[in-house]
Amino acid sequence: MAIDLTFFLQPANLLYALLVFSARVMDVSMGTLRTIAIVHGRTTMAFWLGFFESAIWLVVVANVVQSVMQQPLLGIVYALGFATGNLVGIKLERKIAIGNLILRVICRTNSEKLAEQIREEGFGVTTFSGMGKSGPVTELYIVCRRRYLKKILKIVDSLDPTAFYVTEQAGSVRNIYRPIMQPATGWRAIIKKK
Repeated sequence: MAIDLTFFLQPANLLYALLVFSARVMDVSMGTLRTIAIVHGRTTMAFWLGFFESAIWLVVVANVVQSVMQQPLLGIVYALGFATGNLVGIKLERKIAIGNLILRVICRTNSEKLAEQIREEGFGVTTFSGMGKSGPVTELYIVCRRRYLKKILKIVDSLDPTAFYVTEQAGSVRNIYRPIMQPATGWRAIIKKK
């Protein structure tokens, strides 16, 4: 069976291939986000992502399976959409940063100032004294939303560039401290008053 490379030269076929690619990117991205939502216990989010993911997948597969025997290049477009969808899903998840994490910062110097600065930014910090390879150390134990990790690490790097840190996934969290929200302004302030 010869592959007809002129298939994509026709505008309608090119548009069809782009639609298959885009739909596949969307449904695989949703699948990646759904899996992460399941891991974090976000059932409503996982339900809706799963619903739309499977609906898109069903439409795409029903169309591609009929056409792939005549145009094998559609199979390649379908596969490229799948691979790209994985990348897009991971990038989206990193932007959304679902969930909480535990940040443990081990430092030899500036631990009090570092803890104070992180607390001033609205995060809870618990400190522990310990003994490291080179002598006494202080561990800063911080539970925060994943989206705030870069902000906290910027503070750590500015006050103690030699600090060691490690993050862990946090399961259930109760009474997490969050940075204080700015007062609502504009139309949001009007809605809050009602």
